[in-house]
Amino acid sequence: MENKDQVNEQENAGISRRGFITKTALAGAGLTVIPLSWATASVQENNSFAKDKLKTRKLGKLQVSELGSGCMSISANYGPAADKNQGIKTLRTAYENGVLFFDTAEVYGPYTSEELVGEALAPFRDKVVIASKFGFDIPAGGTLNSRPEHIKKVVEESLKRLKTDRIDLYYQHRVDPNVPIEDVAGTVKELIQQGKVLHFGLSEASAKTIRLAHGVMPVSAVQTEYSIMERSVEQNGVLAACEELGIGFVPWGPVGMGYLTGKINANTKFDPKKDLRSGFERFSAENIAANQPIVDLIKQFAAKKNATPAQISLAWLLAQKPFIVPIPGTRSIEHLTENLGAVNIKLSSSDLAELDTELAKIKVHGGRMNALQMKVVE
Repeated sequence: MENKDQVNEQENAGISRRGFITKTALAGAGLTVIPLSWATASVQENNSFAKDKLKTRKLGKLQVSELGSGCMSISANYGPAADKNQGIKTLRTAYENGVLFFDTAEVYGPYTSEELVGEALAPFRDKVVIASKFGFDIPAGGTLNSRPEHIKKVVEESLKRLKTDRIDLYYQHRVDPNVPIEDVAGTVKELIQQGKVLHFGLSEASAKTIRLAHGVMPVSAVQTEYSIMERSVEQNGVLAACEELGIGFVPWGPVGMGYLTGKINANTKFDPKKDLRSGFERFSAENIAANQPIVDLIKQFAAKKNATPAQISLAWLLAQKPFIVPIPGTRSIEHLTENLGAVNIKLSSSDLAELDTELAKIKVHGGRMNALQMKVVE
């Protein structure tokens, strides 16, 4: 984690509202499967499934569908926002096909993602789990702010946008080094006692912070980027801490922010004003080309399983631990169906061992986010 001087320097930079998307750490919890450069081919065998084929998993004591829906890029951050009606239709179709877990945050838009989720899920609010996040001071330009009074203020605003009287899972979006995590956990505990929040989560927190928070208020879920090509949580103790403490793990970026679909190449252009990936090392033309062996490997496995690369990427995550719940997302019903088809892909222990053996031979090029955003990742 960066020292306080570095973080304070970032917080006091006076980030403008216009530059909010590209200059704050908004990429953290979210959505991975994107509208541009998506797989156009579908695999009928794996795209046809009944609603009851989506099983459930536990995030702590919170029961959710084994795949959730990341709602960020419908409204922001991976290109221009989708048409509102299209976004509503996609989220409702997800529910109709067994998705019971929807992930958003106040900073997505900002605000517009929560509004969309609230409207889309209102007809069946009591049958779904809604996750949202706090931790940024949006009027102040996106600085970190997890002070108790701020949390109590923004939860009321999120509840209104979400058209609900409770948030099922409320994450701290980024750890605020200026506020003890025990104070954050204590504040969320108060909100839980009041019935405004049902479960507590952390995003991009270290194993140490997770343990400290859990000692005050049980943590139900931790959200961090995790995929076949981004596996730092396996080495830094975060995944192990979740397993030890009975905490669920929610990977954002489960298909590498779209890269693992196999439809992004060195010629793919990302709008620097509307697409966060334009500033990420891993999405430079050079690193996209350098990481092609990873995509080639996944494509080979996909061919053997009559699946798409995105489905293999999601199936791989589902096979890692029973408490892992990926949250892919898209504005496209076709791609939604493709994602959900991942539950029909069964990777055997020998499949997983073979993938790990081959992946160990491949170097991943480029950091997962830009330097400024990594400053607020523990």
